[in-house]
Amino acid sequence: MYLLIPAAGSGRRMGSAWQSQSKAPRNKLLLDLLGKPLLAWTLLAAEASQTIAWIGIMGQPIDWDDFKAIVHSLNLTKPVHFIQGGATRQESVYNGLRALPDAAEHVLIHDGARCLATPELFDRCSQALQSCDGFVAAIPVKDTIKVVNATGVIDSTPNRSQLWAAQTPQGFSVPLLKKCHAEGRDNGWEVTDDAALFEQCGLAVQIVEGEETNLKVTTPMDLAIAESILRARLF
Repeated sequence: MYLLIPAAGSGRRMGSAWQSQSKAPRNKLLLDLLGKPLLAWTLLAAEASQTIAWIGIMGQPIDWDDFKAIVHSLNLTKPVHFIQGGATRQESVYNGLRALPDAAEHVLIHDGARCLATPELFDRCSQALQSCDGFVAAIPVKDTIKVVNATGVIDSTPNRSQLWAAQTPQGFSVPLLKKCHAEGRDNGWEVTDDAALFEQCGLAVQIVEGEETNLKVTTPMDLAIAESILRARLF
């Protein structure tokens, strides 16, 4: 299985957490989590996966030296390729798809900031692509969700039983996803994930059960929660 990791963002919402670490990293995936950068934990899970055989990291050239140092320090046995990222996640994934080997039929796309994904989740997601062309890892929503209008008034309360919180990995047929990205570029579509492109093109996207601990580290509070989860796993 081929894995693409978008890692070109700056993490503006992390705020003062940048200054709390001595090196003040440019990219939030370089922030320290129990002695390793966030990106390292994602790569270790990919390394331990039984199905992933190729890893591509989409980032900016300013981060290449740091990323390469992380990969070197982990002594990974699987090949890691560094791919020029874009101005948006969508553009970064498009660049990643173009960099895949010609033999790639399926791909997993996983946000590097979701650094607590387990090898078992990667393998479960890889298996899902044997029976569908597109999927999203997701978990059922526990809270009641309110749809609120521009004036702050609730418009509706959706049925919670039909609501799922999307995560990554997301997985797709490579030829179909390339086609969707090309159509998105031609039509000027701007989406927040690849599943939305699939949906825009009228293609079915399945749900694969995600993990409660597979949170995305976006804010300082997320970083603190991630540390607590990781400590519970390791100690």
